[in-house]
Amino acid sequence: MAKTASMAEGIKELEQSAQILLAEFETKRRRLCEQMASSGLAAVQLQRTENIAWLTAGRVDRRVLLPSATGIATILVLRGGDAFYFAPDNEARRLAEEDFAGLPFTAITTPWHTADFSAKMRSLAGDGRIAADIGPEGGALLLEHRASLADTEVDRYRWLGRNTAEVTVNVLNSLQPGVTEGTMAARVASGLLERGIEPSVLLMAADDRVLRYKHAVAQNATLEHFGMLNLCSRRWGLCISITRFVHFGPLPQRLTEAFAVAGEVNARLLAATKAGATSAELFATAADTYALLGHRGEEQHHHQGGATGYAEREWLATPAGKERVMNNQAFAWNPSVAGGKVEETVLLRDGAIELLTGTPDLPVVSTKTGDLTTQSAGVLVR
Repeated sequence: MAKTASMAEGIKELEQSAQILLAEFETKRRRLCEQMASSGLAAVQLQRTENIAWLTAGRVDRRVLLPSATGIATILVLRGGDAFYFAPDNEARRLAEEDFAGLPFTAITTPWHTADFSAKMRSLAGDGRIAADIGPEGGALLLEHRASLADTEVDRYRWLGRNTAEVTVNVLNSLQPGVTEGTMAARVASGLLERGIEPSVLLMAADDRVLRYKHAVAQNATLEHFGMLNLCSRRWGLCISITRFVHFGPLPQRLTEAFAVAGEVNARLLAATKAGATSAELFATAADTYALLGHRGEEQHHHQGGATGYAEREWLATPAGKERVMNNQAFAWNPSVAGGKVEETVLLRDGAIELLTGTPDLPVVSTKTGDLTTQSAGVLVR
């Protein structure tokens, strides 16, 4: 009971006073209005959960249908700054009293069976152009705005990373031979949900499935010797990625070597994650490191990760990628080879890498890259 109360207090503190919440919102609204003015837009319409969470300082991020990419409410911001949300009236009371409380939005609701707001949005925006974040090109609408995190966002991210890592370690320590992948997933999900965190990825694998598949969606295999917890979590719209492993009995040499390779690639990717670096340059870093270590072409078998934040991956490092690293941006690299994998969530902050998913009680693989020593998560051997 005491732990639950402490958790609730920690969340309440992070969700800030009304004044701080409003200040973050106003900063983001101003940036959005400046974008509209420079682009000749009359309004911006937001339906995607990552954009709504970003604009509302993490306040509005819960979905009724968990797998949905869009929320219950649709937001419209006019170039002059007026902000509205549109929702069916069966959601009106909750949205007003909880999600949008303290934020300067005007609510527009209608009966659930006639919830078409297009005409009202057009009347508010006039004859000008409305940019929407849904559709073929809409997903990138606020990508650059979401990239560089404010201090209040960083505080929330640190809490989310720490608590996700704690749940991961607790579950890892609870595993025993005979447990199924489904049970592994259930324990992770339960641990996250108890802390007010939603699981968004649950890739659990045992033994041969760890070696065979890069994305081992949990089936019903039974853990004998080698187990993997690979998960993503969400709160306040922010996303954490983490992977950890357990092995019962001595770790085979081939796995020791595989984790050394993954750790080396991870170390070099982190060293190369500097403001201004391009997606293509980071991809080349991974490819060159695999080749140097005798695993040429390994980067072709699975993506190596990339920027994170309000999506599990805001962008992936690709051979021709033009995206650039920004200060105060989060990253989740996930190099892997032959059963060995490293996946963490980190923050680039003023030239330094801050680990958000540290698990100091678990084994690490140390890699020296120039003057930098990187400690990547290894395998818990029991």
